[in-house]
Amino acid sequence: MKSAAVAALASVLLAGCVSVQLAGADARHVSLVLADERPSMARRDAPAVRALLIQAVPADPIANTRSIAYARANGVREFYQLASWTEPPRQAIARLLQHRLEARGTAQAVGLLGQPIAADWLLAVGVEAVYHDIGAQPGTARLALRAELIDRRTRTLAARRSFDAAVPVERADSAAAAAALGRAVADTFDALVPWLEDQLVRAAAH
Repeated sequence: MKSAAVAALASVLLAGCVSVQLAGADARHVSLVLADERPSMARRDAPAVRALLIQAVPADPIANTRSIAYARANGVREFYQLASWTEPPRQAIARLLQHRLEARGTAQAVGLLGQPIAADWLLAVGVEAVYHDIGAQPGTARLALRAELIDRRTRTLAARRSFDAAVPVERADSAAAAAALGRAVADTFDALVPWLEDQLVRAAAH
């Protein structure tokens, strides 16, 4: 009986890691927003370039879905059953970066590839990892991006860099994971934006 009780308790604790718990209500599916926790930055005195386009490119296949992933061990991904993203992280991060660059004034016009904006520069962004690492609970939100700056006039790669962030999660559940991933988005953008502007200014000087 004692071993059965221990097994039952372990099952309950494990369930808490993979679902959203709602006190006093039946569990129901929720949609969570991936946000940039620090969308505003000090505005530049002048744009680095006239126009810039952003393209969301394939990287981690999970980032193309609305599933919120977690990991108990390296190389293994599972998914929260009672929560999902409102939009795939690949799309959300490109849109959030567009808003961040617009607020910063990095370019006179910042758009997503496909929008009617003529631009000499394209920033291709791939989401290489986006998940809740619960190897040590309550876990860590992990986000990794790859950015490639492309000169569309010459069709050449001007610069490439990877950015990653690891943010502590307050609780081992999907809502806390989503909040921490929002802080991870902000951390990666805080590093990506100055790098991008430096590359654009250098290129414009040649």
